[in-house]
Amino acid sequence: MDHSSTAVTLVESESRPDGVQLVNTERTNKCHDPLDLVALAQQVQKGDDFIKAVAGNKLMLIAEQIRHLQDKAREVLEEAKRDADLHHAACNIKKRPGQLYYLYLRDSGQKYFSILSPDEWGSSCPHKFLGAYRLEHDMSWTLAKDFERRKEEYKIVNQLLSKHASIEYYPDSKMDGMVTNEVIGDAKDGE
Repeated sequence: MDHSSTAVTLVESESRPDGVQLVNTERTNKCHDPLDLVALAQQVQKGDDFIKAVAGNKLMLIAEQIRHLQDKAREVLEEAKRDADLHHAACNIKKRPGQLYYLYLRDSGQKYFSILSPDEWGSSCPHKFLGAYRLEHDMSWTLAKDFERRKEEYKIVNQLLSKHASIEYYPDSKMDGMVTNEVIGDAKDGE
């Protein structure tokens, strides 16, 4: 059925459905006022307009979420490239997670890691300093200026893990994707 045009569809009338007279058809099928059909048409048009508006709003929200996911994907790819580049920087020591390393650039263009900071080198620092990085346990790198942000992220994750939080997904809920947090210890105590 084509819903693109505004047409009023009335219910088919049948005087005796299944052989039984349910109502007086002469009284129920009469149009006393010619504006009744106009009002019905306006109501159908209003419904169509609302459906288009709601669908349009939902699609705009999805488009916004797609842009956000694209931005996040771009960030992930940029971080992965940076981490790969840092892992390929020259280094004469074994890199250990949790340690701080200082990236330098030689005149030849070679990048290398050192455990000596520019302050430790003092005025005799032989190469251009590019940045301080910490190797994380997941083998990613954190730039020194991001240490505090990363520390807060780990703090939140550790709080969730220390509470033994259980996150349950209810796919049949009216709020699609709704999750609940429940402390496992409390749930077992109540049994």
